[in-house]
Amino acid sequence: MEFSGPPLALNAIPNLTIPQFTLDYNHPLKKPRGANVPVFIEDATGRGITLDEARARVHHLANALHTKFNIAENDVVCIFSPNDIDYPVSIWAIHRLGAVVTPANPSYTHEELQHQLDLAQANTIFVNPASLGTALKAAKAVGIPQDRIVLMSRSERPEGYDNIESLVALGKTSDITYTERALAPGEAKTKTAFLSFSSGTTGRAKAVVIPHAAVISNVVQMAIWFSPENDVHKRMAPGDVSLGALPFFHIYGLVVTLHFMLFNGISVVVIPKFNFSAFLKSIVRHKITHLFIVPPQAVLLTKHAETKKYNLAHVKLVMCGAAPLSGDLVEAMSKLFPDAMIGQGYGLTESSTTIVMLNPKKKVDTIGSAGRLIPGIVARIVKEDGSLCKEGEQGELVVKSPALALRYHGNEQATAETFVDGWLRTGDEVIVKDGDFFVVDRLKEMFKVRGFQVAPAELEGHLLTHPAVADVCVVGIPDEYSGEIPLAFVVPQSSAVNLKDPSSVASLKNAISKHVSDNKIQYKWLAGGVEFIDAIPKNPSGKILRRILRAQATKNRITGSFSLQAKL
Repeated sequence: MEFSGPPLALNAIPNLTIPQFTLDYNHPLKKPRGANVPVFIEDATGRGITLDEARARVHHLANALHTKFNIAENDVVCIFSPNDIDYPVSIWAIHRLGAVVTPANPSYTHEELQHQLDLAQANTIFVNPASLGTALKAAKAVGIPQDRIVLMSRSERPEGYDNIESLVALGKTSDITYTERALAPGEAKTKTAFLSFSSGTTGRAKAVVIPHAAVISNVVQMAIWFSPENDVHKRMAPGDVSLGALPFFHIYGLVVTLHFMLFNGISVVVIPKFNFSAFLKSIVRHKITHLFIVPPQAVLLTKHAETKKYNLAHVKLVMCGAAPLSGDLVEAMSKLFPDAMIGQGYGLTESSTTIVMLNPKKKVDTIGSAGRLIPGIVARIVKEDGSLCKEGEQGELVVKSPALALRYHGNEQATAETFVDGWLRTGDEVIVKDGDFFVVDRLKEMFKVRGFQVAPAELEGHLLTHPAVADVCVVGIPDEYSGEIPLAFVVPQSSAVNLKDPSSVASLKNAISKHVSDNKIQYKWLAGGVEFIDAIPKNPSGKILRRILRAQATKNRITGSFSLQAKL
């Protein structure tokens, strides 16, 4: 059977670019914002930017980017930075020119950034000064000249570099050289806005092609979901203040905590880096009413002694996403925030975020539920044999939505496997009960660490370059703080280790772990450890039987010991 969210009117999604929709258009569902109510608040200084100021800054920056760098239609610009008050300004300026944004994780190594720049074919980089060295190495490797690297800063400007402030000043004083990109009828559905990167089962990250209409659609879908007749507890009110701590390069932060909040007339406090003590102080200092978080933050909020020092009674809504939240944590959150609406949401980069979302008619959503289908979503739960599940049966979630991405850039095989006849195969197994969606397991081999996707094949390929590794399988194992963490089962070269000598075993395990930590972003490090094993179990065609090892890892983690030569 099929499951459907509430209806979505065909004329609800305007044919606009994202900045036109966000800065210029008066959508019927858009909440009013007072002239002096900031769209963004800089966490450290409390400095705010109003809508008019943001609009002018976008215009000046767009003019400078076209005048100085000739950025134009379909050029790709990489933003390699933590959250910054000028991050959204930069996005919208690039979009005004018809160009494409590829947001990159600021913790990437230069090899990881190089892969993104190369696949996206970026020709310009906006970078935080702290990451300039990494950006320079990656840029050199792909042929981006130094003079096309812009510092995401209003103050720091080493000789030979432009920063955001210098470009805004240039655009303000120069003749206007650009014409804002106007869309042909229906073009918002096909015009690329973002190349956002998402890991998959085949190894390195893939570039997800997200059109302007996808982001706009998801904002409107969520706005209908929280329309006055549904939002019985009045949780979406202009003048409220939202937490902008989730990274804007991640689809959750980009669409939900940034664009959706702005649409509701809510100010976003921009927080560049998560530090728990500072995080609590920011919530109180800015009287933040809306918390969009991930499970590790929920764990800290409910279990860290520091939380008890602060009065968080003003919080009106807490939504957790990016990875499943346990029922115990939901209950603990409801005690910590007794007056807040609490629940979860679920989505993917490929769905341009939200598929299901907490029920706005309930104060605390169904324990364990990821939420309900938002308007305009049609879902099927599919068994392994291709037949459709009934309510209560477990199968893969497959969805249709006006917010779906178009494809994977430059990867026809992955596109054909994931985007099928207008449907998106999520790779997640779910169960539906009374309209609530419960995420049960992942069919895809990838897993999530603190909400970030990790592809086992990528780590396995890297580990096999270590001379002591004969074969390897990486699995995600449960972790209360991170959700899951990587553990590597390794078949060592017989000459590389004496399995009867604990010091030899420990030394090689440390060397293998260091081989990953020296070359990969931190969330990909082998926090679950390295375990030696006789052989990696595989089926007759050679495919790793990952579920067997994952089950073994979970079992051994519970008992507290691993066998150095496990017989599987």
